[in-house]
Amino acid sequence: MKVAVMGGGSSYTPELVNGFLARTATFPMHELWLYDVLPERLEIVGGFAQRMAAAKGSPFAVHLTTDRRAAIEGASYVTTQLRVGWMEARKQDEYLGLHHGLVGQETTGIGGMAKALRTIPVILGIARDMADLAPGALLVNFTNPAGLVTEALARHAPDVSSVGVCNVPITTKMHMLEAWEKMTGVAVAPERAHLDTLGLNHLTWHRGLTIDGEDVWPQIIADYVAGLRDEEDPEWQPHLIESLRMIPNYYLHYFYETGKMIAEQAHWPPSRAETVMEVERDLLAQ
Repeated sequence: MKVAVMGGGSSYTPELVNGFLARTATFPMHELWLYDVLPERLEIVGGFAQRMAAAKGSPFAVHLTTDRRAAIEGASYVTTQLRVGWMEARKQDEYLGLHHGLVGQETTGIGGMAKALRTIPVILGIARDMADLAPGALLVNFTNPAGLVTEALARHAPDVSSVGVCNVPITTKMHMLEAWEKMTGVAVAPERAHLDTLGLNHLTWHRGLTIDGEDVWPQIIADYVAGLRDEEDPEWQPHLIESLRMIPNYYLHYFYETGKMIAEQAHWPPSRAETVMEVERDLLAQ
């Protein structure tokens, strides 16, 4: 089995490779192709990925390439984790909002739309390459704004199987099970629980949790609201959660509390992009 990663020079790649290495028994991959348009970055991150695989005695080979079609050809899965315009474009998106008194963020508001307009043509190009070189392969999209990108794939590349994914529901479920254990003293294995989540990525609401098929959402909501009431500066206003009977994703603050979020942006720099740029500079320098 061959997997191709679009944006293989991303700082997320080592975590992805580590996940593949941990699942070789259940995910029998033989080739992992990392593709990126920046050869110097691919050499650093991809080289690290190759060393990770070698150190673990990996059953799959890690290939590096700047040829997108070569990476995609014959793949069973193609993952996308790319950023068109790189982090500098994210910075411009953020300040575009700030300069106009609007939300400046990579997945919401004017910044999210700007990113979508840059990204969707590239993603659709990848889908066309898949239809030509890897028919039947599944495109797994991690690229933000995930909702808009995944919708564009469904609408404009219906001949290519695609799915948008995010780690938010998994992380949230683990936090809720930790809260459940504190409430009841009973530890619950993740496979026994099911979290009902609406939406994708940064546009999600959690609206239900069952354990062994039993609805425990009323207890989860009551405990969450009680915790909010005890906080001086709660993540959400308790009355909002009581009204929704759902727990919103953090990024929905940009919709529910737009004025507050814009006021916080007024204190930039550094914006989120500038912070990440500094971290990545230090990371890649090592």
